[in-house]
Amino acid sequence: MSNVSRFVACVVAVAVMATAGAPFAAAQGRPLVVGSSATYPPFAYENPQKQIVGFDVDVIKAIAAKTGVQVRIVNTPFVGIFASLNNGDIDLIVSGVTINERRKQSYDFTAPYFEARQLIAVAGGSAVKSLQDLNGKKVAVVTGSTADDIASRAFGKTSANIRRFDTTPLIISELVSGGVDAAIGDNGVIAYRVQEHKGLKTVNDSALAKDYFGIAVKRGSRRSSPTAPTRSCTAPGSRPSRPCCRSSKRDTLRPWTQRSSGSAGSGPTSSRSTARSSGPASG
Repeated sequence: MSNVSRFVACVVAVAVMATAGAPFAAAQGRPLVVGSSATYPPFAYENPQKQIVGFDVDVIKAIAAKTGVQVRIVNTPFVGIFASLNNGDIDLIVSGVTINERRKQSYDFTAPYFEARQLIAVAGGSAVKSLQDLNGKKVAVVTGSTADDIASRAFGKTSANIRRFDTTPLIISELVSGGVDAAIGDNGVIAYRVQEHKGLKTVNDSALAKDYFGIAVKRGSRRSSPTAPTRSCTAPGSRPSRPCCRSSKRDTLRPWTQRSSGSAGSGPTSSRSTARSSGPASG
Protein backbone atom coordinates (compact mmCIF):
# COMPACT_ATOMS: atom_id res chain seq x y z
CA MET A 1 0.00 0.00 0.00
CA SER A 2 1.38 3.47 -0.93
CA ASN A 3 1.99 6.26 1.57
CA VAL A 4 -0.99 8.13 0.13
CA SER A 5 -3.22 5.08 0.58
CA ARG A 6 -2.06 4.56 4.16
CA PHE A 7 -2.58 8.23 4.84
CA VAL A 8 -6.03 8.33 3.32
CA ALA A 9 -7.04 5.19 5.16
CA CYS A 10 -6.52 7.02 8.44
CA VAL A 11 -7.93 10.42 7.50
CA VAL A 12 -11.49 10.84 8.62
CA ALA A 13 -12.16 12.21 5.17
CA VAL A 14 -13.31 8.68 4.46
CA ALA A 15 -16.44 9.53 6.42
CA VAL A 16 -17.62 12.08 3.88
CA MET A 17 -17.94 9.46 1.17
CA ALA A 18 -20.30 7.44 3.35
CA THR A 19 -22.41 10.38 4.48
CA ALA A 20 -25.46 11.99 2.98
CA GLY A 21 -23.92 12.56 -0.44
CA ALA A 22 -22.77 8.99 -0.99
CA PRO A 23 -26.09 7.23 -0.29
CA PHE A 24 -27.85 9.83 -2.42
CA ALA A 25 -25.47 9.28 -5.32
CA ALA A 26 -25.75 5.52 -4.91
CA ALA A 27 -29.52 5.73 -4.85
CA GLN A 28 -29.38 7.72 -8.07
CA GLY A 29 -27.05 5.15 -9.61
CA ARG A 30 -24.31 7.68 -10.23
CA PRO A 31 -20.82 8.41 -8.91
CA LEU A 32 -20.05 11.31 -6.59
CA VAL A 33 -19.03 14.36 -8.61
CA VAL A 34 -15.80 15.85 -7.27
CA GLY A 35 -14.86 19.44 -8.10
CA SER A 36 -11.14 20.21 -8.37
CA SER A 37 -9.35 23.13 -9.99
CA ALA A 38 -6.78 21.59 -12.32
CA THR A 39 -4.44 24.60 -12.38
CA TYR A 40 -2.76 23.80 -9.10
CA PRO A 41 0.21 21.44 -9.55
CA PRO A 42 1.35 19.35 -7.82
CA PHE A 43 -2.08 19.02 -6.17
CA ALA A 44 -4.32 19.01 -9.26
CA TYR A 45 -3.47 19.58 -12.91
CA GLU A 46 -4.04 18.18 -16.38
CA ASN A 47 -1.50 15.79 -17.85
CA PRO A 48 -0.77 15.69 -21.61
CA GLN A 49 -3.69 13.29 -22.03
CA LYS A 50 -5.99 15.91 -20.46
CA GLN A 51 -6.55 13.74 -17.41
CA ILE A 52 -6.77 15.45 -14.03
CA VAL A 53 -3.96 14.15 -11.84
CA GLY A 54 -2.03 15.20 -8.74
CA PHE A 55 -1.88 14.76 -4.98
CA ASP A 56 -5.49 15.79 -4.32
CA VAL A 57 -6.68 13.45 -7.06
CA ASP A 58 -4.66 10.57 -5.58
CA VAL A 59 -6.20 11.29 -2.18
CA ILE A 60 -9.80 11.25 -3.36
CA LYS A 61 -9.29 8.16 -5.53
CA ALA A 62 -7.71 6.31 -2.61
CA ILE A 63 -10.65 7.29 -0.39
CA ALA A 64 -13.07 6.12 -3.09
CA ALA A 65 -11.26 2.79 -3.36
CA LYS A 66 -11.31 2.42 0.43
CA THR A 67 -15.04 3.08 0.69
CA GLY A 68 -16.18 1.40 -2.53
CA VAL A 69 -17.72 4.63 -3.83
CA GLN A 70 -17.30 5.71 -7.44
CA VAL A 71 -16.20 9.27 -8.17
CA ARG A 72 -16.09 11.48 -11.24
CA ILE A 73 -13.58 14.33 -11.07
CA VAL A 74 -14.58 17.53 -12.84
CA ASN A 75 -12.20 20.39 -13.59
CA THR A 76 -13.88 23.32 -11.83
CA PRO A 77 -12.33 26.82 -11.73
CA PHE A 78 -11.61 27.70 -8.12
CA VAL A 79 -13.26 31.10 -8.48
CA GLY A 80 -16.63 29.38 -8.94
CA ILE A 81 -16.05 26.10 -7.14
CA PHE A 82 -18.13 26.92 -4.05
CA ALA A 83 -20.98 28.18 -6.21
CA SER A 84 -20.89 24.85 -8.05
CA LEU A 85 -21.18 23.03 -4.72
CA ASN A 86 -24.04 25.29 -3.63
CA ASN A 87 -25.88 24.70 -6.90
CA GLY A 88 -25.51 20.92 -6.70
CA ASP A 89 -23.31 20.71 -9.80
CA ILE A 90 -20.71 18.89 -7.69
CA ASP A 91 -21.05 16.83 -4.51
CA LEU A 92 -17.78 17.75 -2.83
CA ILE A 93 -14.61 19.79 -3.29
CA VAL A 94 -11.08 18.42 -3.21
CA SER A 95 -9.00 21.36 -4.35
CA GLY A 96 -6.51 22.45 -1.71
CA VAL A 97 -9.30 24.11 0.26
CA THR A 98 -8.15 25.64 3.52
CA ILE A 99 -10.38 25.01 6.51
CA ASN A 100 -11.22 28.27 8.27
CA GLU A 101 -13.92 29.58 10.56
CA ARG A 102 -15.70 31.58 7.88
CA ARG A 103 -15.98 28.59 5.57
CA LYS A 104 -17.11 26.35 8.39
CA GLN A 105 -20.16 28.58 8.79
CA SER A 106 -21.30 27.58 5.31
CA TYR A 107 -19.73 24.16 4.65
CA ASP A 108 -18.80 20.96 6.41
CA PHE A 109 -15.24 19.67 6.26
CA THR A 110 -13.50 16.39 6.81
CA ALA A 111 -10.56 16.16 9.16
CA PRO A 112 -7.50 17.91 7.67
CA TYR A 113 -5.51 15.90 5.17
CA PHE A 114 -2.66 18.34 4.54
CA GLU A 115 -0.84 21.13 6.38
CA ALA A 116 0.05 24.28 4.48
CA ARG A 117 1.65 27.68 4.82
CA GLN A 118 1.51 30.75 2.67
CA LEU A 119 4.69 31.37 0.71
CA ILE A 120 5.85 34.55 -1.00
CA ALA A 121 7.40 34.53 -4.46
CA VAL A 122 9.58 37.46 -5.53
CA ALA A 123 12.23 38.30 -8.11
CA GLY A 124 15.66 36.81 -7.44
CA GLY A 125 17.18 40.18 -6.53
CA SER A 126 14.36 41.31 -4.24
CA ALA A 127 15.18 42.42 -0.68
CA VAL A 128 11.77 41.32 0.62
CA LYS A 129 12.09 39.08 3.68
CA SER A 130 8.56 39.12 5.13
CA LEU A 131 4.94 39.98 4.42
CA GLN A 132 5.34 43.38 6.05
CA ASP A 133 8.13 44.23 3.62
CA LEU A 134 5.48 44.17 0.90
CA ASN A 135 3.65 47.18 2.38
CA GLY A 136 3.31 49.71 -0.43
CA LYS A 137 4.31 47.17 -3.07
CA LYS A 138 2.13 45.46 -5.66
CA VAL A 139 1.09 41.94 -4.63
CA ALA A 140 -0.67 39.27 -6.73
CA VAL A 141 -3.06 36.76 -5.13
CA VAL A 142 -5.75 34.35 -6.28
CA THR A 143 -9.21 35.82 -5.75
CA GLY A 144 -10.83 34.57 -2.56
CA SER A 145 -7.78 32.57 -1.50
CA THR A 146 -6.06 32.43 1.87
CA ALA A 147 -3.41 34.69 0.37
CA ASP A 148 -6.16 37.15 -0.55
CA ASP A 149 -7.38 37.10 3.06
CA ILE A 150 -3.89 37.62 4.43
CA ALA A 151 -3.05 40.47 2.04
CA SER A 152 -6.42 42.12 2.70
CA ARG A 153 -5.83 42.05 6.46
CA ALA A 154 -2.26 43.33 6.13
CA PHE A 155 -2.77 46.04 3.52
CA GLY A 156 -6.51 46.71 3.40
CA LYS A 157 -9.11 44.82 1.39
CA THR A 158 -9.60 47.70 -1.04
CA SER A 159 -5.88 48.45 -1.48
CA ALA A 160 -5.01 49.19 -5.09
CA ASN A 161 -1.74 47.33 -4.55
CA ILE A 162 -3.49 43.98 -4.21
CA ARG A 163 -3.90 42.50 -7.68
CA ARG A 164 -6.37 39.60 -7.82
CA PHE A 165 -6.35 36.85 -10.45
CA ASP A 166 -8.31 33.67 -11.13
CA THR A 167 -5.46 31.15 -10.97
CA THR A 168 -1.98 30.60 -9.56
CA PRO A 169 -0.33 30.48 -13.02
CA LEU A 170 -1.67 33.99 -13.64
CA ILE A 171 -0.19 35.46 -10.46
CA ILE A 172 3.19 33.91 -11.29
CA SER A 173 3.02 35.20 -14.86
CA GLU A 174 2.27 38.68 -13.55
CA LEU A 175 5.29 38.47 -11.27
CA VAL A 176 7.55 37.23 -14.07
CA SER A 177 6.42 40.06 -16.35
CA GLY A 178 7.14 42.67 -13.66
CA GLY A 179 3.52 43.69 -13.18
CA VAL A 180 3.75 43.03 -9.43
CA ASP A 181 6.51 42.88 -6.84
CA ALA A 182 5.40 39.61 -5.26
CA ALA A 183 2.93 36.74 -5.52
CA ILE A 184 1.53 34.94 -2.48
CA GLY A 185 -0.02 31.49 -2.33
CA ASP A 186 0.12 28.04 -0.78
CA ASN A 187 3.66 26.84 -0.22
CA GLY A 188 3.34 23.63 -2.22
CA VAL A 189 2.13 25.25 -5.43
CA ILE A 190 4.24 28.42 -5.14
CA ALA A 191 7.42 26.40 -4.62
CA TYR A 192 6.46 24.22 -7.59
CA ARG A 193 5.89 27.22 -9.84
CA VAL A 194 9.04 29.07 -8.76
CA GLN A 195 11.12 26.04 -9.76
CA GLU A 196 9.92 26.65 -13.30
CA HIS A 197 11.33 30.20 -13.33
CA LYS A 198 15.02 30.64 -12.56
CA GLY A 199 14.60 34.38 -12.02
CA LEU A 200 12.32 33.91 -9.02
CA LYS A 201 12.85 32.89 -5.40
CA THR A 202 10.63 32.19 -2.41
CA VAL A 203 10.40 33.98 0.91
CA ASN A 204 9.16 32.03 3.94
CA ASP A 205 7.68 34.34 6.59
CA SER A 206 7.55 32.31 9.81
CA ALA A 207 4.97 34.75 11.20
CA LEU A 208 2.36 33.35 8.81
CA ALA A 209 0.22 30.72 10.52
CA LYS A 210 -0.21 27.14 9.36
CA ASP A 211 -3.29 26.24 7.36
CA TYR A 212 -4.97 22.89 6.85
CA PHE A 213 -6.68 21.46 3.76
CA GLY A 214 -9.92 19.55 4.03
CA ILE A 215 -12.58 18.07 1.75
CA ALA A 216 -15.62 20.35 1.63
CA VAL A 217 -19.28 19.33 1.33
CA LYS A 218 -22.58 21.13 1.77
CA ARG A 219 -23.35 21.96 5.36
CA GLY A 220 -25.36 19.17 6.97
CA SER A 221 -24.05 16.54 4.54
CA ARG A 222 -21.61 15.06 7.00
CA ARG A 223 -22.91 12.64 9.58
CA SER A 224 -21.42 12.98 13.01
CA SER A 225 -18.81 10.27 13.49
CA PRO A 226 -15.80 9.84 15.75
CA THR A 227 -12.68 11.40 14.37
CA ALA A 228 -9.08 10.56 15.01
CA PRO A 229 -6.10 12.91 14.85
CA THR A 230 -3.64 12.41 12.05
CA ARG A 231 0.09 12.89 11.82
CA SER A 232 1.66 15.53 9.63
CA CYS A 233 2.29 14.65 6.02
CA THR A 234 5.07 16.30 4.11
CA ALA A 235 4.69 18.30 0.91
CA PRO A 236 3.96 16.48 -2.35
CA GLY A 237 7.15 15.05 -3.78
CA SER A 238 8.61 14.40 -0.34
CA ARG A 239 8.56 10.96 1.19
CA PRO A 240 7.08 10.70 4.69
CA SER A 241 9.37 8.90 7.11
CA ARG A 242 6.48 6.60 8.06
CA PRO A 243 2.75 6.31 7.37
CA CYS A 244 0.66 9.06 8.93
CA CYS A 245 -1.42 6.54 10.78
CA ARG A 246 -2.57 2.98 10.59
CA SER A 247 -5.74 0.98 11.06
CA SER A 248 -6.50 -2.05 13.17
CA LYS A 249 -7.93 -5.30 11.84
CA ARG A 250 -11.38 -3.77 12.24
CA ASP A 251 -10.36 -0.61 10.41
CA THR A 252 -10.46 1.39 13.62
CA LEU A 253 -8.49 4.53 12.86
CA ARG A 254 -5.52 5.17 15.11
CA PRO A 255 -2.91 7.94 15.11
CA TRP A 256 0.60 6.84 14.28
CA THR A 257 2.92 7.33 17.25
CA GLN A 258 6.57 8.24 16.75
CA ARG A 259 8.47 5.35 18.23
CA SER A 260 11.62 7.32 18.84
CA SER A 261 10.04 9.91 21.09
CA GLY A 262 6.89 8.12 22.15
CA SER A 263 4.79 11.17 21.30
CA ALA A 264 1.82 11.21 19.00
CA GLY A 265 2.14 13.05 15.75
CA SER A 266 0.70 16.47 15.16
CA GLY A 267 -1.99 17.42 12.68
CA PRO A 268 -1.55 17.36 8.86
CA THR A 269 0.93 19.56 6.64
CA SER A 270 0.84 21.95 3.33
CA SER A 271 -0.89 25.07 1.89
CA ARG A 272 -3.26 26.55 -0.52
CA SER A 273 -5.97 29.15 -0.50
CA THR A 274 -9.00 29.95 1.53
CA ALA A 275 -11.89 30.29 -0.81
CA ARG A 276 -10.94 30.95 -4.31
CA SER A 277 -14.43 31.48 -5.39
CA SER A 278 -17.65 33.20 -4.69
CA GLY A 279 -17.75 31.15 -1.52
CA PRO A 280 -15.96 32.01 1.74
CA ALA A 281 -12.30 32.91 1.36
CA SER A 282 -9.18 31.06 2.44
CA GLY A 283 -6.44 29.41 0.51
